[in-house]
Parts: sequence; structure tokens; C-alpha cells
Amino acid sequence: MKIGAPKELATGEARVALTPDSAQLIQKLGHECLIETGAGVAAGFDDEAYRAVGVSVAESAEALWRDAEIVIKVREPSEAEVELLREGQTLISFFWPAQNEALLERCRAKGATVIAMDMVPRISRAQKMDALSSMANIAGYRAVIEAGNNFGRFFTGQVTAAGKVPPAKVLVIGAGVAGLAAIGTATSLGAVVRAFDVRPEVAEQIESMGAEFLFLDFEEAQDGSGTGGYAAPSSPEFREKQLALFREQAPEVDIVITTALIPGRPAPKLWLEDMVKAMKPGSVIVDLAAEKGGNCDLTVPNEKVVTDNGVTVVGYTDFPSRMATQSSLLYATNIRHMLTDLTPEKDGAIVHDMEDDVIRGATVTHQGEITFPPPPPKVKAIAAAKPKEKAKELTPEEKRAAELATFKEQTKRQVTLLGIGGALMLLLGQIAPASFMQHFIVFVLACFVGFQVIWNVSHSLHTPLMAVTNAISGIIVLGAVLQIGSGNWIVVLLAAISVLIATINIVGGFLVTRRMLAMFQKS
Repeated sequence: MKIGAPKELATGEARVALTPDSAQLIQKLGHECLIETGAGVAAGFDDEAYRAVGVSVAESAEALWRDAEIVIKVREPSEAEVELLREGQTLISFFWPAQNEALLERCRAKGATVIAMDMVPRISRAQKMDALSSMANIAGYRAVIEAGNNFGRFFTGQVTAAGKVPPAKVLVIGAGVAGLAAIGTATSLGAVVRAFDVRPEVAEQIESMGAEFLFLDFEEAQDGSGTGGYAAPSSPEFREKQLALFREQAPEVDIVITTALIPGRPAPKLWLEDMVKAMKPGSVIVDLAAEKGGNCDLTVPNEKVVTDNGVTVVGYTDFPSRMATQSSLLYATNIRHMLTDLTPEKDGAIVHDMEDDVIRGATVTHQGEITFPPPPPKVKAIAAAKPKEKAKELTPEEKRAAELATFKEQTKRQVTLLGIGGALMLLLGQIAPASFMQHFIVFVLACFVGFQVIWNVSHSLHTPLMAVTNAISGIIVLGAVLQIGSGNWIVVLLAAISVLIATINIVGGFLVTRRMLAMFQKS
């Protein structure tokens, strides 16, 4: 199959769907690769770089669309590009079928097969093809860079000869892929980061990255987890509580990064005009949802505006394209993995298996029919993890009661064992000779006392395996000590050697274990 990547026509789009690295791997699947001349220049890949790896360079878009059997793109096709589609041809790109119904119908009428990269189901097997996550990761990182470019101070706090500089306070709304990338970047720059999300299961992820999760005090249990890792619409009551929380944060934070999106709906308005007015002059808002209407009331898509009170609102919609080289490398990898699944035998033959969850979920038109929306995948999407229940903090009275109950239970068990052991010894003493009983009692006492002494050492000081060996060594030490007083010099010598060896084992075991534990302790 001939796989071609045309030059993107969207204004400001610098990404390309085929890179020299991905082309080499696609060719190993048995395919031929084509690229329109100049398609990769904006992303840092000139025509010679493609020719060097065996990619044919088409002189025009018309020539590429005519020769290619599979066309791979970044953006959805324009009206002119749809006209170049033909029956039996396959298009792989971002498509947004829910928002482009007319475009979807035109592609169906052309008899083309369309695979929408934005429709790849979020199941574990499809993570390597999840272009939305790839681009969101870059957008989150770039959002912090853009915020820093428009922010007039340091991110990190500093103590200088001229005085102390406080750290910037950053609020990230939405902790999806983009939000987590923004949190990680802002934290690494030294900012004090706070984050909010309607999904409670992300609290642990946020805190693990060094940010503070803003819990919402809401009487009813609210789980905003939607399908496939997205957030679901909130109830009106929850939304009011949410907005009240943001109003409290507005005067304190210096930078706000919003990332909230709901599939198939306009972006929810979360940062209202009154919150912008409450922010300090010089503050920055970066709205990553600008393309879908924006999370901020004052967002203007593709523009940067400054409000009357000196707050900068960044509404760029091309964050991934502003890092075109990295974005193209990641997106081309996602495309390559999709082609790998479409070429199971690696013989250059495309097998469009509509029984495959990933291929079926991403396919929006096929064989003259619209196949959107897809049925639910047979394998469930990545589910929302329920937050771990925090262990109940015991009161001092409850702790004392628990300790007393444990002590009573242990005492009862030991008394029972001693009683049973004493009875067995008494019975054995009726039939066994006195010399045997003398040595047997020493052995039993050594086992009991040695085991109890060593086993009750805190488990943090030895591993379970070391605990067993130390317990055995304790038995040996105690038994040997009791035998050192024997009148036989051979017995005394063997007992002394036993004490030495067992002592080395016990002390060495504890020292080794302490060194192992020290390796995992924070300095």
C-alpha cells in the first residue's frame, strides 16, 4: 500500500503526520511512503531527510492524493481535500465526527474509509495510538511555558541580595493528561501548584506530583468521572460550590491554567468574568479549551487579550503546533501504531477488521456507510479508580483498649501453650528416663525462650526470612549457653562454637537489614 502525508492547509498548522523515523518503520510493514514537498519543513524535516530514508516526494497535493491509497493527516480534511478523496481510499486523521456531521456525510458519499484518531477508544491496548493524550501532554507543558512568557516574575521563590521573591501560585483546573503535564512542569519550575478536578480518584496523582488538591466540601457524593477517563457534566449544586471555590482562589493565584473538556459538548465555563476581575494585575490565564469555546468568559480563540485590570488571557488553539517537531514525532508514532494494527501480517496488505475494538471504535465511515458512533468496546475502557478509604484515626482511649485486648489475647495464648506443654512433659516424664528428660527440658526451653525473644523484635528491623533464621539462631544460642556449664570438654567446645556462630548470624542479620532499610529512607 502507498501511504501519503500531504502538507497541512490549516492556518498556523506546523505538524506533519509522517516523519523520517516513522516512515522507516512503516516501510518495514511492507508499505510505500509518500510525502508532499515541503510538508515537513515547518516541523524541522526537509525533503532530503525523507528521501534519505526511501520516501517518495510528491510535487503537489493533487499528485499525492491521486497516488496514495492511504492518506494520513493531522487536521480534518478541508473542502478541497474532500474533493480529492476517492472510493476505496482510506483517510487517517483527527476528524471530530460529532462536530463535523456535514463533513462526515461528504466522506461517506465519496465511498472513502475514515479513521478518526480522536475516536481511538481509551482502553489499555490502544494507549500507543492515543493521539489525544500525546497532544494533550504537549499542550499542558506548552501552556506553562506560555504562562511564564507572559508572567512578569519568577516561578520559583528566591532570596536575593535585593530581597526575597515569593514563588508564583499556579492553579490548574482539570487534571487530565494536559492538566497533569501542566502540574509537573509548573512544579519543576518551583511554583506553588494547586489543582482541582471533579474526579476524586485523581487526588492521589496530583499530590504525588507535589501539588495541592483542592477538595470541595460538598454534602452529596460527587464523582465526575465519565467514560474513557473524561469528566462528566456536574450537577447545578456541585457547579455552584465549584465556582465558589474558584472565587476564593482568584485573588490568591498568579496563574490559572484551564483544561476542562467534555466530549461532544462545548467547554464548560469555569472561570467567570468576576473571577478575572478579582485577580491581581499581571496575572495570567491560559485556556487550553479555547478551541471548544473556552473555560474562561473572556477567552478569545487564537488570540491573547489583556483585561482592564491587567490580566492576560491566552486563548491559543495551536499549542501542540508551537512545538511542531516534538508533536509530529509523537503523532507520527501514534499513526504508525495504527497502521501496525491494520497490517497484521506485515506484508503491506491492509486488513480493516471491524471486529477489533480499536479499529471499529476509530472508524467513522466504511464501505459507503457512516459507522459513527461506535458500539461500546468489548473490553471496558480504563475505569475510574475508587479513592482509597482513609484508615480511621483511633482516639487515645480506643488505642489503649486495643492494646489491652491484644495483650490479653497473647497472654491467654501463651498460658494455654505452657499448660499444654507442661502436661505433655508430665506425661512424658512418667515413661522416659531421667537423663533424657534433663536434656529434653533444656531443648524445649531453648526453643521456647529463643523463639519468643527473637520473634518479638520489630519487623522493621528484619525481613520475614531473617526473622526465622534469627529465631533459630536464638534457640541455638540459648541451648549452647545452657550446655557450656557441662563437665565434658567436648560439649563445652561445641557449645562455645555454637554461641559464636549463632551470634554472628544474629548480629550480622540485623546489620544487613538496617543497611537495606537505609537505602529506602529519604535523606
